[in-house]
Amino acid sequence: MLGLGGLTLPEYLQARAQANESSRDTAVILFWLSGGPGHMETWDPKPNAPDLYRGTLGATRTSVPGIQFGELMPLQARLMQHLSVVRTVRHGSGDHTKANHWMLTGFEGPAFNARDFMNQKRPSLGSVSSRLRGANQPGMPPYVAVPHLRGGTDNFFHYSAYLGGGANPFNVESDPNLPTFRVRNLHLAPELTFDRLEDRRGLLQTMNDVRRFHDRRTSDVGEHYNHAFDLMTSRDVANAFDITREPTRDRYGRHTFGQSALVARRLIEAGVTFVTCNCVPWDHHGTPPQLETEVGARMLIPPLDRAIASLVEDLMQRGLYERVLVVAMGEFGRTPRMNANAGRDHWGHTFSVLFGNARMRMGQAIGRSSPRGEHVVDRPFSPQDVAATVYHHLGIDWESASFRDGLNRPLAFIEHGEPIRELVR
Repeated sequence: MLGLGGLTLPEYLQARAQANESSRDTAVILFWLSGGPGHMETWDPKPNAPDLYRGTLGATRTSVPGIQFGELMPLQARLMQHLSVVRTVRHGSGDHTKANHWMLTGFEGPAFNARDFMNQKRPSLGSVSSRLRGANQPGMPPYVAVPHLRGGTDNFFHYSAYLGGGANPFNVESDPNLPTFRVRNLHLAPELTFDRLEDRRGLLQTMNDVRRFHDRRTSDVGEHYNHAFDLMTSRDVANAFDITREPTRDRYGRHTFGQSALVARRLIEAGVTFVTCNCVPWDHHGTPPQLETEVGARMLIPPLDRAIASLVEDLMQRGLYERVLVVAMGEFGRTPRMNANAGRDHWGHTFSVLFGNARMRMGQAIGRSSPRGEHVVDRPFSPQDVAATVYHHLGIDWESASFRDGLNRPLAFIEHGEPIRELVR
């Protein structure tokens, strides 16, 4: 949890000052689909392809003429004029570990069979926004993960790397769809009074003052402790997580995807800047114990469809859709040709990312993949283009800002990408 390096104070203040004033209250909700959803079953169906490519599921018309989604996404299809899908993201890798890191940070990760395969080399999108933007409201955590960051395949890279532990996500570690939903670390242990907690806080501050010039890692501990203190003493944080009296619960669907999206909306409304809804698992090869593609699709796509559609409608009705960017993506797509086990394998040569935001240009399918969904025909995009689009929405200076790593080297968090011009105004 302890990071080395990060921004010096002058660099940190400069990067924050460079943020666009009009974007200071913007936020992001990321639906992270670890394992890789099939682009043919979701946002880029190929109903005219041969059977072995098309698969067993069909396509449905959307509200925008000429654009189709997979048949299990009727609710998003109805809202297509308020959404845009980029169909030609690619990085070329079928390695879960490399691709997870690529999509979550913008940079290629370690190979699955490498010794350092769990070593996060660059900070995640959420951690960058946490460090540079902070929370939109004082006392709220800037970056939250719900329901947890476990599960899926090689799902390691949601964290801060060298930015320091204070930029890591607050991990809910509880399923909001369960009757026993309870956010950990928001309550004091029975034997720990506020006076004792303040005494510990004061002692830690004294230690930090003495040691801060000798060990830069100590600031991480202090930042974690201060965050924990603020969370445990904030009524606003507790209220944001309390969905028991929320009137829209049924609308979102009584499942983990829907209730996580509802918590995300409440957190954003209360002042959180970046929320990751970890919607897993999507690795459907067909070989036991993995699911066949159709079985997995019928299990996961309908609740995801309802969660995204309900969230978008809710944000629009509450006047939040201009400032909240909704993104849905996994680390790659699935092979266009079905395998012998009625599944699809890993495919990083073209896949889809969904965007939703009223400030961006909606109602588009951007880029074109080949008729069998095998490769990009028009407008390829990289993971860094996706990351730059997210940073652009948040008002983060993606062109010139950089962080210092553990060796004190300045590292840019975007090197070659740029915001997707068809989306940004």
